[in-house]
Amino acid sequence: MKSPHSSESSPIVLHEVIPWGRTLNEYRRMFALSDADLKKRIAGCGDGPASFNAEVTTLGGRVVSIDPIYVLSADDIKLRFEQVYSQIVEGARANLEKYVWTDIASPDEMGERRRRAIEMFLPDYPAGLSEGRYVSASLPDLPFDDGAFELALCSHLLFTYSHLLSTEMHLEAVIEMMRVADETRVFPLLTLNGRPSPHLDPVLDGLRQRGFTAATERVPYEFQAGGNEMLRVTK
Repeated sequence: MKSPHSSESSPIVLHEVIPWGRTLNEYRRMFALSDADLKKRIAGCGDGPASFNAEVTTLGGRVVSIDPIYVLSADDIKLRFEQVYSQIVEGARANLEKYVWTDIASPDEMGERRRRAIEMFLPDYPAGLSEGRYVSASLPDLPFDDGAFELALCSHLLFTYSHLLSTEMHLEAVIEMMRVADETRVFPLLTLNGRPSPHLDPVLDGLRQRGFTAATERVPYEFQAGGNEMLRVTK
């Protein structure tokens, strides 16, 4: 299905990581999270303005979200979101065939879902900062002790931004997550343009060479066409 506004799709090009968060319901499906998983000590790497932390905290869970954007104020994060909002929605509209429009029916609905996520994140953010639930840091250097978490999650950062992040950085990032957690899950495994990441196979090889169990696994979530797998790494 092509966009009615163009004869062919346009490449999606972003020159930096954008603040575009997702909800607990989406995290559950992207990472195949069970109720038992949500009771674990969780590190969310690259969470941005996701409502995952706020929602899990309300349920009594323990999540620490890690993102360099948390050096900013709530107002500045909201401003950055608004600055990219139209660009991302229109980018999806020009690339309709790259997405599965079932759970999310349209680019506008996609945008509104992201807006609802940040609207749940923003009221929680000041308290979360003071409680240490939002930490300004970035992969591959996490300011936590070995084994501080049971589960590390990385949503829409590694592999998504393959054009910005090297294979070496991907491998170092996953190894760092495995230093601080017993298990790591990364979603999705496609680039922004919906292609398999060129970094995935070298990362799998590198992890296995270092003694980790690393495999791709089907999950009950697909928005990018073909983007229905995560990377699961265990010790």
